[in-house]
Amino acid sequence: MPLLAALAVCLTALAAPAQGFGALARLLPEETRLHGGETGIDITLGLSQPVPFRVFTLADPARVVVDFREVAFGDWADTADLPPGIEAMEAGPARTAGWSRLVLTLSAPFAPTTAAMTTDPATGRAAVALRLVPVPEAEFRAAAGTPPEATAPPAVLPEGAGAAGDGRLVVVLDPGHGGVDPGAVRGEHTEADLVLTFARELRDALRRSGRAEVVLTRDADLFVPLPTRVTLARAAGADLFISIHADALAEGTARGATVYTLSDTASDAAAEALAEQHDRADLLQGIDLHGADDVVAGVLMDLARLETAPRSAALATALVEGIGAAGLRLHPDPQGEAGFTVLRAADIPSVLLEIGFMSDARDLGDILDPDWRAQMQAALVEAILGWAEADAARMALARQ
Repeated sequence: MPLLAALAVCLTALAAPAQGFGALARLLPEETRLHGGETGIDITLGLSQPVPFRVFTLADPARVVVDFREVAFGDWADTADLPPGIEAMEAGPARTAGWSRLVLTLSAPFAPTTAAMTTDPATGRAAVALRLVPVPEAEFRAAAGTPPEATAPPAVLPEGAGAAGDGRLVVVLDPGHGGVDPGAVRGEHTEADLVLTFARELRDALRRSGRAEVVLTRDADLFVPLPTRVTLARAAGADLFISIHADALAEGTARGATVYTLSDTASDAAAEALAEQHDRADLLQGIDLHGADDVVAGVLMDLARLETAPRSAALATALVEGIGAAGLRLHPDPQGEAGFTVLRAADIPSVLLEIGFMSDARDLGDILDPDWRAQMQAALVEAILGWAEADAARMALARQ
């Protein structure tokens, strides 16, 4: 039996009390809380299992919309007590098939600053935490609007979709930072904004290939804890995970694209500094990133990584070679290893891509240039699809 197949059997046995992703997620009223006031609104939505979600705002009247893929709300929205700041609440199917929608009508302009999902490893349940804060009317209106993904027909992922199946590749792109964590800052530019723009464009380029469906871990300027990004990737059925950054080094110089894979020890001092920089932002939010696994689960995760790690390394090599073949700038040492938290999924090939360094003027200029971004994205699409073909062939041989 292939290693991951055996692992899946073991994990299923261990997680027997939890609900699997195959069933429709349910809102859990007993684990749901709404608190509001002049200083802000705090919402915790208890779910029977994690699912991908997105948050956006609408004007006239001021509303916050939370879409889930997908959740059965029951009659909760009709019976819940509304806190100050929320005038009305509706929940049910979204206009887009395969999605559910929660709409909060607000008494004043409130904007989301945090949208994060956590999961309970013992029960498999999830909780979505939203923090809404008052903002000026003009700021609220400028940010309001329905994202394209909320109106376009959803991608239908066929049975067995993925790198080893007959359907499309499921790619999860993780734009780094966001919300209260802007990442690197140079003048008026923040890393969080730049990598979100890049990730959206890369998503569109991958979709145009007709061979990939893409999920973003965030599609707005929101703070998403690092472990939550991995949870969302797993809930989306990711075949690969790419975290996108454009950092700045406080000391020394760095320039050009770099691709990192997971390691307990950093390949060099710069990689170690970047890993600490990325994870520190999450620790400052009071998130415990290192919950203890029991011995059996830890062993199973280590076994899974024995199979996943070479696939991640092959993905990193493919990206580096693709960027180089396109004549785009690479770091002198373009492949590295570090203990980035977002790369710790045991069952998903994962890499962290630095598209460049904001601390280097030429790199920053490239990242701001739409033509350069299009060239980089085309190189990445070709590399990702090429890796998927080679990975499918390797996995087919492993099954024999």
